Amino acid sequence: MNTFGKIFRLTTFGESHGEAVGGVVDGMPAGIAIDAEFVQRQLDRRRPGQSLLTTARKEADRVEFLSGIFEGKTTGHPIGFIVRNENQHSQDYENMRDVFRPSHADYTYSQKYGVRDHRGGGRSSARETICRVVGGALAMLCLRQLGISVEAYTQQVGHIALPGDYTDYDLSQRELNPVRCPDAKVAEQMGELIWQVKGEGDTIGGVIACVVKGCPVGLGDPSFGKLHALLGAAMLSINAVKGFEYGRGFQGLHERGSQQNDCFIPDGQGGITTSSNRSGGIQGGISNGRDIYFRVAFKPVATLLMEQTTVDKAGNATTLRARGRHDACVLPRAVPIVEAMTAMVLLDCYLRNKTISL
Repeated sequence: MNTFGKIFRLTTFGESHGEAVGGVVDGMPAGIAIDAEFVQRQLDRRRPGQSLLTTARKEADRVEFLSGIFEGKTTGHPIGFIVRNENQHSQDYENMRDVFRPSHADYTYSQKYGVRDHRGGGRSSARETICRVVGGALAMLCLRQLGISVEAYTQQVGHIALPGDYTDYDLSQRELNPVRCPDAKVAEQMGELIWQVKGEGDTIGGVIACVVKGCPVGLGDPSFGKLHALLGAAMLSINAVKGFEYGRGFQGLHERGSQQNDCFIPDGQGGITTSSNRSGGIQGGISNGRDIYFRVAFKPVATLLMEQTTVDKAGNATTLRARGRHDACVLPRAVPIVEAMTAMVLLDCYLRNKTISL
């Protein structure tokens, strides 16, 4: 399962400590102007070493396009790309060669395949998400022409949560701090907590919220292609994600239907809209034209710089203290990944609708 999407498809390859990671995007419409600087900016938002709060691994993460683009525009043919790995410290993982790291994919990969790459987790490493960001950036360039925008931000780190909802904030402010939270004061508190946890050799999780504006009515298909189901599957495929909710989600469980329903009203322009948006822009699994908003829960990173009990490949009890460079909290770097997966889902659904209409 290394391919994502039906019409707009991304196939990825590569491991954390291999020569490179990369992919092939197929189904990209022809004639789309490629803003290479935009694609690179998205990668820069994901790359390691961008602040003191992230892993110290230094990677330029420069994307190289190999095919599918001519004179700055897409040709409609497969777009091949690679991002070379340049700063691997494989020796940092030597003590993990025969030991299973707690809550990692080491044990399950070993049991499934009979072999595993212990250097940084190999294919299970979050470095694979580089390819998602490239694919998502290309999708965003298409969505931009349709007037659709995707913006994610850090909503919660540990017990520190941003009050209110996305309508209370200027989301453009999220890029003014390393946590990617649109409120400067809350961002400072989040940063202090991450720094404290990092100093203890521990990790912490949180929540990323995402908002889609300008989405037309009609994306998503019953019964097993519901838009929220596709978004949920995309988010849950991201490393460290443990939960997904859209609209009011779990917050609305204590309310009654009379408090939850979005009543229909005239939009004043000859069309129909709703008086509220508790559904999160999706009803019956299909977009209804209102803002789509959802939240994604990330667990604390499994790699701790403190001693933990585990077993070796022979099943003998032992202890492990990880070495190397690791994130104490993945949320700041995961924001562009959430945006990328969202953009690919939306573009794929849009292209499916265009196919049906033919």
